[in-house]
Amino acid sequence: MALLDTVRAERLAKIARMKEEGMEAYPARTGRTHSVKEFLENHETLEKNSEEVALAGRVMSIREHGGSLFLDLFDGTKGQCFLQRDKLGDSVYDLFVATVDIGDIIELSGLAFKTQRGMPSLSVSSWRMLAKSLRPLPDEWYGIKDEDERFRKRYLDILLSKDFPDRIRRRSAFWNAIRSYLLERDFIEVETPVLETTTGGADARPFETHHNALDIDVYLRISAGELWQKRLMVAGLPKVFEIGRIFRNEGMSAEHLQDYTQVEFYESFKDYEAGMEMIRDLYRTIADKVYGTRVFKIKDFEIDFDKEWERYDFCELMQKEYGSDPLDENADWSKVLAEKEIPFEKDSNKERLVDTAWKQIRKTLQGPGFLINVPVYMEPLAKKSIKDPRVVERFQVMIAGSEVGKGFSELNDPVDQQERFMHQQELREAGDDEAQMADGEFVEALEYGMPPAFGFGVSERLFSFLEGVSVREAQIFPLMRPR
Repeated sequence: MALLDTVRAERLAKIARMKEEGMEAYPARTGRTHSVKEFLENHETLEKNSEEVALAGRVMSIREHGGSLFLDLFDGTKGQCFLQRDKLGDSVYDLFVATVDIGDIIELSGLAFKTQRGMPSLSVSSWRMLAKSLRPLPDEWYGIKDEDERFRKRYLDILLSKDFPDRIRRRSAFWNAIRSYLLERDFIEVETPVLETTTGGADARPFETHHNALDIDVYLRISAGELWQKRLMVAGLPKVFEIGRIFRNEGMSAEHLQDYTQVEFYESFKDYEAGMEMIRDLYRTIADKVYGTRVFKIKDFEIDFDKEWERYDFCELMQKEYGSDPLDENADWSKVLAEKEIPFEKDSNKERLVDTAWKQIRKTLQGPGFLINVPVYMEPLAKKSIKDPRVVERFQVMIAGSEVGKGFSELNDPVDQQERFMHQQELREAGDDEAQMADGEFVEALEYGMPPAFGFGVSERLFSFLEGVSVREAQIFPLMRPR
Protein backbone atom coordinates (compact mmCIF):
# COMPACT_ATOMS: atom_id res chain seq x y z
CA MET A 1 0.00 0.00 0.00
CA ALA A 2 1.31 3.46 -0.95
CA LEU A 3 2.33 5.76 1.89
CA LEU A 4 -0.54 8.17 1.19
CA ASP A 5 -3.05 5.32 1.26
CA THR A 6 -1.64 4.20 4.60
CA VAL A 7 -1.90 7.71 6.05
CA ARG A 8 -5.50 8.10 4.79
CA ALA A 9 -6.46 4.75 6.29
CA GLU A 10 -4.94 5.75 9.64
CA ARG A 11 -6.77 9.07 9.66
CA LEU A 12 -10.08 7.49 8.67
CA ALA A 13 -9.59 5.19 11.66
CA LYS A 14 -9.07 8.28 13.83
CA ILE A 15 -12.39 9.66 12.59
CA ALA A 16 -14.03 6.40 13.62
CA ARG A 17 -12.41 6.73 17.06
CA MET A 18 -13.75 10.27 17.46
CA LYS A 19 -17.25 9.16 16.48
CA GLU A 20 -17.09 6.44 19.13
CA GLU A 21 -16.28 9.17 21.65
CA GLY A 22 -19.21 11.30 20.43
CA MET A 23 -17.17 13.88 18.53
CA GLU A 24 -17.99 14.91 14.94
CA ALA A 25 -15.15 15.12 12.43
CA TYR A 26 -16.85 17.79 10.26
CA PRO A 27 -19.41 19.77 12.30
CA ALA A 28 -21.36 22.54 10.59
CA ARG A 29 -20.87 25.21 13.26
CA THR A 30 -18.12 26.63 15.42
CA GLY A 31 -18.25 28.57 18.65
CA ARG A 32 -15.25 30.76 17.77
CA THR A 33 -15.29 34.08 19.65
CA HIS A 34 -12.07 35.66 18.33
CA SER A 35 -9.76 35.38 15.39
CA VAL A 36 -6.15 34.68 16.35
CA LYS A 37 -5.27 38.22 15.31
CA GLU A 38 -7.98 39.66 17.59
CA PHE A 39 -6.87 37.35 20.39
CA LEU A 40 -3.27 38.55 20.18
CA GLU A 41 -4.22 42.22 19.83
CA ASN A 42 -6.48 42.07 22.90
CA HIS A 43 -4.50 39.50 24.86
CA GLU A 44 -3.66 41.71 27.82
CA THR A 45 -7.31 42.68 28.39
CA LEU A 46 -8.56 39.12 27.89
CA GLU A 47 -6.00 37.83 30.39
CA LYS A 48 -6.80 40.54 32.94
CA ASN A 49 -10.55 39.86 32.74
CA SER A 50 -10.14 36.05 32.66
CA GLU A 51 -12.48 36.06 29.68
CA GLU A 52 -13.27 32.70 28.06
CA VAL A 53 -11.96 32.61 24.49
CA ALA A 54 -12.66 30.18 21.64
CA LEU A 55 -10.19 30.09 18.75
CA ALA A 56 -10.42 28.08 15.53
CA GLY A 57 -7.81 27.31 12.92
CA ARG A 58 -5.43 24.81 11.40
CA VAL A 59 -2.87 22.95 13.49
CA MET A 60 0.54 23.82 12.02
CA SER A 61 2.81 22.21 14.61
CA ILE A 62 2.58 20.12 17.80
CA ARG A 63 5.30 20.01 20.48
CA GLU A 64 4.72 17.46 23.26
CA HIS A 65 6.25 17.81 26.74
CA GLY A 66 5.24 14.84 28.86
CA GLY A 67 1.71 15.48 30.05
CA SER A 68 1.34 18.70 28.13
CA LEU A 69 1.82 20.07 24.63
CA PHE A 70 2.08 23.31 22.71
CA LEU A 71 0.58 23.78 19.27
CA ASP A 72 0.56 26.54 16.68
CA LEU A 73 -2.95 27.42 15.46
CA PHE A 74 -3.29 29.25 12.13
CA ASP A 75 -6.33 31.08 10.74
CA GLY A 76 -4.39 33.59 8.63
CA THR A 77 -2.47 34.58 11.76
CA LYS A 78 -0.51 32.13 13.86
CA GLY A 79 -1.02 31.82 17.61
CA GLN A 80 0.22 29.47 20.35
CA CYS A 81 -2.02 27.23 22.47
CA PHE A 82 -1.15 25.12 25.53
CA LEU A 83 -2.87 21.85 26.48
CA GLN A 84 -2.34 20.04 29.82
CA ARG A 85 -3.49 16.57 30.79
CA ASP A 86 -4.23 17.73 34.34
CA LYS A 87 -6.49 20.51 33.10
CA LEU A 88 -8.31 18.65 30.31
CA GLY A 89 -8.57 15.27 32.03
CA ASP A 90 -7.12 11.99 30.81
CA SER A 91 -9.84 11.01 28.35
CA VAL A 92 -10.06 14.41 26.59
CA TYR A 93 -6.30 14.83 26.48
CA ASP A 94 -5.69 11.27 25.26
CA LEU A 95 -8.33 11.66 22.54
CA PHE A 96 -6.52 14.77 21.32
CA VAL A 97 -3.15 13.01 21.22
CA ALA A 98 -4.64 9.95 19.53
CA THR A 99 -6.68 11.71 16.84
CA VAL A 100 -5.30 15.20 16.06
CA ASP A 101 -2.67 15.63 13.34
CA ILE A 102 -0.84 18.58 11.86
CA GLY A 103 -3.17 19.96 9.21
CA ASP A 104 -6.40 19.37 11.15
CA ILE A 105 -8.72 22.32 11.68
CA ILE A 106 -9.86 22.46 15.30
CA GLU A 107 -11.55 24.67 17.88
CA LEU A 108 -9.87 25.39 21.22
CA SER A 109 -11.44 27.15 24.21
CA GLY A 110 -9.72 28.51 27.27
CA LEU A 111 -8.11 31.53 28.92
CA ALA A 112 -5.41 33.92 27.78
CA PHE A 113 -2.06 33.66 29.58
CA LYS A 114 1.64 34.30 29.01
CA THR A 115 4.28 31.59 29.15
CA GLN A 116 7.39 31.92 31.30
CA ARG A 117 9.10 33.42 28.25
CA GLY A 118 6.34 36.00 27.89
CA MET A 119 4.67 34.43 24.82
CA PRO A 120 0.95 35.33 24.57
CA SER A 121 -0.88 31.99 24.51
CA LEU A 122 -4.18 30.25 25.13
CA SER A 123 -4.48 27.83 28.06
CA VAL A 124 -6.91 25.27 26.67
CA SER A 125 -9.81 23.91 28.71
CA SER A 126 -11.66 22.11 25.89
CA TRP A 127 -11.26 21.23 22.22
CA ARG A 128 -13.17 19.75 19.32
CA MET A 129 -12.53 18.83 15.70
CA LEU A 130 -13.84 21.09 12.91
CA ALA A 131 -12.33 19.39 9.85
CA LYS A 132 -10.14 16.29 9.94
CA SER A 133 -7.42 16.31 7.27
CA LEU A 134 -6.99 13.03 5.42
CA ARG A 135 -3.79 14.03 3.64
CA PRO A 136 -0.60 15.17 5.38
CA LEU A 137 0.65 18.69 4.74
CA PRO A 138 4.08 19.11 3.14
CA ASP A 139 6.77 20.14 5.57
CA GLU A 140 6.02 23.74 6.56
CA TRP A 141 9.68 24.69 6.53
CA TYR A 142 10.44 23.41 3.04
CA GLY A 143 7.04 23.91 1.43
CA ILE A 144 6.55 22.74 -2.17
CA LYS A 145 9.64 23.34 -4.29
CA ASP A 146 8.47 21.91 -7.62
CA GLU A 147 6.88 24.74 -9.65
CA ASP A 148 4.38 22.49 -11.42
CA GLU A 149 3.23 21.04 -8.10
CA ARG A 150 3.03 24.50 -6.53
CA PHE A 151 0.74 25.72 -9.30
CA ARG A 152 -1.45 22.60 -9.19
CA LYS A 153 -1.78 22.72 -5.41
CA ARG A 154 -1.73 26.46 -5.03
CA TYR A 155 -3.83 26.20 -1.87
CA LEU A 156 -0.92 24.40 -0.17
CA ASP A 157 1.60 26.86 -1.62
CA ILE A 158 -0.42 29.71 -0.12
CA LEU A 159 -0.86 27.94 3.21
CA LEU A 160 2.85 27.18 3.62
CA SER A 161 4.30 30.29 2.01
CA LYS A 162 5.59 33.19 4.04
CA ASP A 163 5.06 35.64 1.16
CA PHE A 164 2.26 34.48 -1.14
CA PRO A 165 -0.69 35.41 1.12
CA ASP A 166 0.69 38.97 1.20
CA ARG A 167 0.93 38.93 -2.61
CA ILE A 168 -2.75 38.03 -2.80
CA ARG A 169 -3.54 40.95 -0.53
CA ARG A 170 -1.42 43.26 -2.71
CA ARG A 171 -3.17 41.94 -5.81
CA SER A 172 -6.49 42.96 -4.28
CA ALA A 173 -5.04 46.35 -3.29
CA PHE A 174 -3.67 46.80 -6.83
CA TRP A 175 -7.05 46.46 -8.52
CA ASN A 176 -8.83 48.44 -5.82
CA ALA A 177 -6.30 51.27 -6.19
CA ILE A 178 -7.20 51.47 -9.89
CA ARG A 179 -10.93 51.16 -9.18
CA SER A 180 -10.80 53.87 -6.49
CA TYR A 181 -8.75 56.16 -8.73
CA LEU A 182 -11.39 56.00 -11.46
CA LEU A 183 -14.42 56.16 -9.17
CA GLU A 184 -13.01 59.25 -7.46
CA ARG A 185 -12.94 60.87 -10.92
CA ASP A 186 -16.59 60.09 -11.64
CA PHE A 187 -16.06 57.08 -13.88
CA ILE A 188 -18.90 54.56 -13.97
CA GLU A 189 -17.97 50.90 -13.57
CA VAL A 190 -19.72 48.74 -16.17
CA GLU A 191 -19.90 45.13 -17.31
CA THR A 192 -19.82 44.23 -21.00
CA PRO A 193 -20.32 40.90 -22.80
CA VAL A 194 -17.73 38.15 -22.47
CA LEU A 195 -19.30 36.15 -25.31
CA GLU A 196 -19.16 37.98 -28.64
CA THR A 197 -20.10 37.23 -32.21
CA THR A 198 -17.26 39.49 -33.37
CA THR A 199 -14.11 40.08 -31.34
CA GLY A 200 -12.63 43.56 -31.19
CA GLY A 201 -10.31 45.84 -29.31
CA ALA A 202 -7.03 43.97 -29.84
CA ASP A 203 -4.89 41.96 -32.24
CA ALA A 204 -5.20 38.45 -30.86
CA ARG A 205 -6.41 34.95 -31.67
CA PRO A 206 -9.69 34.28 -29.81
CA PHE A 207 -11.11 31.19 -28.18
CA GLU A 208 -14.14 29.88 -30.06
CA THR A 209 -17.18 28.07 -28.66
CA HIS A 210 -20.80 27.34 -29.55
CA HIS A 211 -23.90 28.91 -28.03
CA ASN A 212 -26.44 26.08 -27.99
CA ALA A 213 -29.56 28.12 -27.20
CA LEU A 214 -29.00 30.51 -30.13
CA ASP A 215 -27.22 27.89 -32.24
CA ILE A 216 -24.40 30.27 -33.15
CA ASP A 217 -20.62 30.22 -32.87
CA VAL A 218 -19.24 32.81 -30.48
CA TYR A 219 -15.88 33.98 -29.17
CA LEU A 220 -14.55 34.74 -25.73
CA ARG A 221 -13.64 38.40 -25.70
CA ILE A 222 -10.04 39.52 -26.25
CA SER A 223 -10.42 42.95 -24.64
CA ALA A 224 -12.29 44.30 -21.62
CA GLY A 225 -15.19 45.57 -23.69
CA GLU A 226 -13.47 48.25 -25.79
CA LEU A 227 -16.03 48.45 -28.57
CA TRP A 228 -18.89 48.08 -26.08
CA GLN A 229 -17.58 50.88 -23.87
CA LYS A 230 -17.31 53.14 -26.90
CA ARG A 231 -20.96 52.41 -27.63
CA LEU A 232 -21.66 53.73 -24.13
CA MET A 233 -19.95 56.99 -25.06
CA VAL A 234 -22.23 57.15 -28.10
CA ALA A 235 -25.04 56.64 -25.57
CA GLY A 236 -23.94 59.72 -23.64
CA LEU A 237 -21.99 58.17 -20.74
CA PRO A 238 -18.79 60.25 -20.73
CA LYS A 239 -16.60 58.16 -18.38
CA VAL A 240 -16.78 54.37 -18.15
CA PHE A 241 -14.47 51.54 -17.11
CA GLU A 242 -14.42 47.79 -16.66
CA ILE A 243 -12.11 45.50 -14.71
CA GLY A 244 -12.66 42.03 -16.06
CA ARG A 245 -11.33 38.79 -17.45
CA ILE A 246 -10.19 38.52 -21.07
CA PHE A 247 -9.09 35.53 -23.11
CA ARG A 248 -6.47 35.15 -25.84
CA ASN A 249 -5.71 31.82 -27.48
CA GLU A 250 -2.00 32.51 -27.86
CA GLY A 251 1.38 31.42 -26.55
CA MET A 252 2.59 31.36 -22.96
CA SER A 253 5.61 33.17 -21.57
CA ALA A 254 6.75 35.00 -18.45
CA GLU A 255 4.61 37.95 -19.66
CA HIS A 256 1.75 36.25 -21.52
CA LEU A 257 -1.26 34.23 -20.37
CA GLN A 258 -4.42 33.04 -22.08
CA ASP A 259 -6.90 34.28 -19.46
CA TYR A 260 -6.16 37.24 -17.25
CA THR A 261 -7.59 40.40 -15.72
CA GLN A 262 -7.46 43.76 -17.46
CA VAL A 263 -8.84 47.23 -16.85
CA GLU A 264 -10.03 49.39 -19.73
CA PHE A 265 -11.50 52.86 -19.39
CA TYR A 266 -12.72 55.59 -21.71
CA GLU A 267 -13.24 59.30 -21.18
CA SER A 268 -15.01 61.59 -23.61
CA PHE A 269 -13.54 64.96 -24.60
CA LYS A 270 -9.96 63.99 -23.73
CA ASP A 271 -7.07 63.04 -26.04
CA TYR A 272 -3.97 60.92 -25.66
CA GLU A 273 -1.78 63.86 -24.61
CA ALA A 274 -4.02 64.51 -21.60
CA GLY A 275 -4.19 60.74 -21.19
CA MET A 276 -0.43 60.47 -20.75
CA GLU A 277 -0.60 62.89 -17.83
CA MET A 278 -3.38 60.84 -16.27
CA ILE A 279 -1.59 57.51 -16.69
CA ARG A 280 1.64 58.82 -15.20
CA ASP A 281 -0.38 59.90 -12.16
CA LEU A 282 -2.28 56.59 -12.03
CA TYR A 283 0.89 54.48 -12.02
CA ARG A 284 2.43 56.61 -9.30
CA THR A 285 -0.77 56.30 -7.27
CA ILE A 286 -0.70 52.50 -7.59
CA ALA A 287 2.94 52.43 -6.49
CA ASP A 288 2.20 54.65 -3.48
CA LYS A 289 -0.94 52.86 -2.30
CA VAL A 290 0.14 49.26 -2.84
CA TYR A 291 3.90 49.38 -2.21
CA GLY A 292 4.71 52.68 -0.50
CA THR A 293 7.54 53.31 -2.96
CA ARG A 294 7.97 54.50 -6.55
CA VAL A 295 11.26 52.68 -7.16
CA PHE A 296 11.25 49.05 -8.34
CA LYS A 297 13.74 46.46 -9.54
CA ILE A 298 12.09 44.93 -12.63
CA LYS A 299 14.08 42.34 -14.56
CA ASP A 300 17.51 43.95 -15.01
CA PHE A 301 16.20 47.50 -14.79
CA GLU A 302 15.72 49.93 -11.93
CA ILE A 303 12.44 51.73 -12.55
CA ASP A 304 11.65 55.03 -10.85
CA PHE A 305 8.09 56.18 -11.52
CA ASP A 306 8.86 59.50 -9.87
CA LYS A 307 11.34 60.64 -12.51
CA GLU A 308 10.46 62.41 -15.75
CA TRP A 309 8.96 59.85 -18.15
CA GLU A 310 10.68 59.36 -21.50
CA ARG A 311 9.07 59.69 -24.92
CA TYR A 312 10.13 57.11 -27.47
CA ASP A 313 9.40 57.73 -31.15
CA PHE A 314 8.63 54.39 -32.85
CA CYS A 315 9.69 55.41 -36.35
CA GLU A 316 12.86 57.17 -35.21
CA LEU A 317 13.97 54.16 -33.16
CA MET A 318 13.28 51.77 -36.06
CA GLN A 319 15.09 54.00 -38.54
CA LYS A 320 18.10 54.27 -36.24
CA GLU A 321 18.30 50.52 -35.56
CA TYR A 322 17.53 49.12 -39.01
CA GLY A 323 18.13 51.96 -41.47
CA SER A 324 14.58 51.49 -42.77
CA ASP A 325 11.57 53.70 -42.22
CA PRO A 326 8.36 51.92 -41.14
CA LEU A 327 6.47 54.60 -43.07
CA ASP A 328 8.25 53.74 -46.32
CA GLU A 329 5.80 51.67 -48.37
CA ASN A 330 8.65 50.16 -50.37
CA ALA A 331 10.74 48.97 -47.41
CA ASP A 332 11.42 45.21 -47.49
CA TRP A 333 11.18 44.17 -43.86
CA SER A 334 11.72 40.49 -44.52
CA LYS A 335 15.10 41.45 -46.00
CA VAL A 336 15.84 43.72 -43.04
CA LEU A 337 15.12 40.94 -40.56
CA ALA A 338 17.09 38.38 -42.54
CA GLU A 339 20.14 40.66 -42.63
CA LYS A 340 19.93 41.09 -38.86
CA GLU A 341 19.45 37.31 -38.45
CA ILE A 342 16.18 37.86 -36.61
CA PRO A 343 13.84 34.84 -36.93
CA PHE A 344 10.46 35.47 -38.56
CA GLU A 345 7.70 33.54 -40.28
CA LYS A 346 8.27 33.70 -44.03
CA ASP A 347 4.61 34.24 -44.89
CA SER A 348 4.23 37.14 -42.46
CA ASN A 349 2.61 40.36 -43.65
CA LYS A 350 4.17 43.79 -43.27
CA GLU A 351 2.42 44.43 -39.96
CA ARG A 352 3.85 41.29 -38.35
CA LEU A 353 7.33 41.83 -39.80
CA VAL A 354 7.52 45.39 -38.49
CA ASP A 355 6.24 44.22 -35.11
CA THR A 356 8.90 41.50 -35.00
CA ALA A 357 11.59 44.09 -35.74
CA TRP A 358 10.19 46.42 -33.08
CA LYS A 359 10.27 43.76 -30.36
CA GLN A 360 14.06 43.61 -30.64
CA ILE A 361 14.31 47.32 -29.84
CA ARG A 362 11.69 47.17 -27.12
CA LYS A 363 13.88 44.91 -24.98
CA THR A 364 16.43 47.72 -24.53
CA LEU A 365 14.09 50.48 -23.32
CA GLN A 366 14.22 51.05 -19.59
CA GLY A 367 11.36 53.46 -19.04
CA PRO A 368 9.15 54.49 -17.58
CA GLY A 369 8.15 56.17 -20.80
CA PHE A 370 5.63 56.46 -23.61
CA LEU A 371 6.08 54.94 -27.06
CA ILE A 372 4.43 57.20 -29.66
CA ASN A 373 4.11 57.67 -33.44
CA VAL A 374 3.19 54.13 -34.46
CA PRO A 375 2.15 53.74 -38.15
CA VAL A 376 -1.58 53.74 -38.92
CA TYR A 377 -1.41 50.25 -40.42
CA MET A 378 -0.43 48.86 -37.01
CA GLU A 379 -3.35 50.33 -35.07
CA PRO A 380 -6.90 50.16 -36.47
CA LEU A 381 -8.67 51.83 -33.52
CA ALA A 382 -6.69 55.04 -32.89
CA LYS A 383 -7.05 58.47 -34.47
CA LYS A 384 -4.55 59.60 -37.06
CA SER A 385 -2.12 62.24 -35.87
CA ILE A 386 -2.88 65.84 -36.79
CA LYS A 387 0.86 66.41 -37.30
CA ASP A 388 1.43 63.35 -39.49
CA PRO A 389 -1.59 61.34 -40.71
CA ARG A 390 0.67 58.35 -41.43
CA VAL A 391 0.91 57.67 -37.66
CA VAL A 392 -1.70 57.41 -34.93
CA GLU A 393 -2.25 59.15 -31.62
CA ARG A 394 -1.43 56.07 -29.60
CA PHE A 395 0.98 55.56 -26.74
CA GLN A 396 2.23 52.46 -24.99
CA VAL A 397 3.71 52.54 -21.51
CA MET A 398 7.26 51.19 -21.68
CA ILE A 399 8.69 49.60 -18.54
CA ALA A 400 11.75 47.35 -18.32
CA GLY A 401 11.78 46.43 -21.99
CA SER A 402 8.07 45.63 -22.25
CA GLU A 403 4.78 47.27 -23.11
CA VAL A 404 2.71 47.63 -19.95
CA GLY A 405 -0.41 49.59 -20.90
CA LYS A 406 -1.78 51.20 -24.06
CA GLY A 407 -3.84 54.34 -24.71
CA PHE A 408 -5.36 56.12 -27.74
CA SER A 409 -7.05 59.17 -28.94
CA GLU A 410 -9.96 56.97 -29.95
CA LEU A 411 -10.98 56.81 -33.61
CA ASN A 412 -14.51 58.18 -33.94
CA ASP A 413 -14.70 58.75 -37.71
CA PRO A 414 -16.98 55.93 -38.98
CA VAL A 415 -15.71 56.12 -42.56
CA ASP A 416 -12.07 55.88 -41.49
CA GLN A 417 -12.96 53.09 -39.05
CA GLN A 418 -14.73 51.09 -41.73
CA GLU A 419 -11.75 51.41 -44.07
CA ARG A 420 -9.38 50.19 -41.38
CA PHE A 421 -11.63 47.29 -40.52
CA MET A 422 -11.67 46.31 -44.18
CA HIS A 423 -7.86 46.34 -44.24
CA GLN A 424 -7.84 44.12 -41.14
CA GLN A 425 -10.32 41.79 -42.81
CA GLU A 426 -8.03 41.50 -45.84
CA LEU A 427 -5.20 40.50 -43.50
CA ARG A 428 -7.40 37.85 -41.88
CA GLU A 429 -8.40 36.45 -45.26
CA ALA A 430 -4.73 36.28 -46.17
CA GLY A 431 -4.08 34.10 -43.11
CA ASP A 432 -3.37 36.54 -40.26
CA ASP A 433 -5.69 35.19 -37.55
CA GLU A 434 -4.57 37.88 -35.10
CA ALA A 435 -5.86 40.71 -37.30
CA GLN A 436 -9.03 42.35 -36.01
CA MET A 437 -12.49 41.36 -37.21
CA ALA A 438 -14.65 43.90 -39.01
CA ASP A 439 -17.50 44.97 -36.74
CA GLY A 440 -20.22 46.55 -38.85
CA GLU A 441 -22.53 47.14 -35.88
CA PHE A 442 -19.84 49.15 -34.12
CA VAL A 443 -19.33 51.28 -37.22
CA GLU A 444 -23.09 51.82 -37.34
CA ALA A 445 -22.97 53.06 -33.74
CA LEU A 446 -20.19 55.50 -34.68
CA GLU A 447 -22.38 56.88 -37.43
CA TYR A 448 -24.69 58.26 -34.74
CA GLY A 449 -21.71 60.22 -33.41
CA MET A 450 -19.14 59.43 -30.73
CA PRO A 451 -17.38 62.35 -29.02
CA PRO A 452 -13.58 62.69 -29.10
CA ALA A 453 -12.27 60.39 -26.38
CA PHE A 454 -9.24 58.92 -24.68
CA GLY A 455 -9.11 55.21 -23.94
CA PHE A 456 -6.61 53.12 -22.01
CA GLY A 457 -6.07 49.52 -20.98
CA VAL A 458 -3.56 47.67 -18.82
CA SER A 459 -3.50 44.07 -17.68
CA GLU A 460 -2.23 42.27 -14.61
CA ARG A 461 1.18 42.18 -16.30
CA LEU A 462 1.77 45.50 -14.54
CA PHE A 463 1.11 43.84 -11.19
CA SER A 464 3.52 41.00 -11.97
CA PHE A 465 6.20 43.53 -12.95
CA LEU A 466 5.80 45.43 -9.70
CA GLU A 467 5.96 42.12 -7.82
CA GLY A 468 9.12 41.11 -9.70
CA VAL A 469 7.73 37.71 -10.77
CA SER A 470 6.31 36.11 -13.91
CA VAL A 471 2.68 36.86 -14.70
CA ARG A 472 1.94 33.16 -14.14
CA GLU A 473 3.51 33.27 -10.68
CA ALA A 474 1.51 36.39 -9.87
CA GLN A 475 -1.82 34.69 -10.62
CA ILE A 476 -3.54 32.91 -7.77
CA PHE A 477 -4.62 29.85 -9.78
CA PRO A 478 -2.83 29.69 -13.17
CA LEU A 479 -4.26 27.30 -15.76
CA MET A 480 -2.60 23.87 -15.81
CA ARG A 481 -2.69 20.99 -18.25
CA PRO A 482 -4.63 18.10 -16.62
CA ARG A 483 -2.51 15.16 -15.56
